Amino acid sequence: MDPDILLPYLPKGTELDFYKGKCYVSLVGFMFLNTRLLGVPIPFHRNFEEVNLRFYVKKKEKGIWKRGVVFIKEIVPKPALSLVANSIYKENYHTMPMKNQIEKREDELLIRYSWKDKNWHSIQIMAESKAKPMEENSEFEFITEHYFGFTKKENTTSEYEVCHPKWDCYTVKEYHLEIDFQKIYGIDFKHLNDQKPLSVMLAEGSEVHVKTKKYIS
Repeated sequence: MDPDILLPYLPKGTELDFYKGKCYVSLVGFMFLNTRLLGVPIPFHRNFEEVNLRFYVKKKEKGIWKRGVVFIKEIVPKPALSLVANSIYKENYHTMPMKNQIEKREDELLIRYSWKDKNWHSIQIMAESKAKPMEENSEFEFITEHYFGFTKKENTTSEYEVCHPKWDCYTVKEYHLEIDFQKIYGIDFKHLNDQKPLSVMLAEGSEVHVKTKKYIS
């Protein structure tokens, strides 16, 4: 990604984080399972899909770098999820019809996430079914080891910490994208329609705990 395109989205007090000189933007799909809001399970809102577009930043605090992500847009299937997430975390959640396909075969995994505005968009991966540990200093480690979320709100930045263990990864065999980036994410991301991904990854998820946000003036 051209770093200059992302500067208007950059929260105050953070700077872009690069991997080997490259500025990354990622399209990420995953499942929330057994979700609790502030420790409380919400009926009919515990298991659901999310697809988001994000980029990577860092913020120095007391001489230590905090590495995190900024979301351009997060898509979920139910209005209540968007309402709560936008209210509590001040994120940019949008509600769209969604569906998923997750199949485990003898030696392969098929993962597909789909969402709809007027047309269906989707991301799909075929991967080997055996997970393996991530390599240190790898691209996979860079993408998955950002443990903070930063949100731009006028002249204020909100920050929250996301806690989870290191994730294992799967070897991706093939992928398929059907998405109009301009339509879903705006004119700044139009060029992604004609750009092949630099990398495609599949991670083994885990329990995740999101700590209460704080504000940085």
